[in-house]
Amino acid sequence: MSSAMILVVDDSTTIRHQVRTCLQAAGYTVIEAENGAIGLQKAKDHPIDMAIVDINMPVMDGLEMLASLRSVPGKQGIPVFVLTTESSKDLVTRGKRYGATAWIVKPFKPDVLVKGVKHVLARAA
Repeated sequence: MSSAMILVVDDSTTIRHQVRTCLQAAGYTVIEAENGAIGLQKAKDHPIDMAIVDINMPVMDGLEMLASLRSVPGKQGIPVFVLTTESSKDLVTRGKRYGATAWIVKPFKPDVLVKGVKHVLARAA
């Protein structure tokens, strides 16, 4: 089985490192971006299987990136987890409308994140 490639987009170096560490330990390949604009470009340039995206970032926020990703040919169906400190009903609703697969509030539990990733990628396979 080939390793799935997961794009992690967060302006926090610490969060990117934490997510990368737990995903790599589970056997996934991880690429990173520090804002939605860079994340969107990397999603276009790489054969990613999934994205994990923060909401509050400079240049382009996570919801803008998610909405843009849904219009990229061949990338519309990629599962996207939103990993954020935000939990307002309005933002969650907007995220679902833009096609978020799951909404995870920081701080996250690494085992729960990996379990969710495995579940979603198994369904997508």
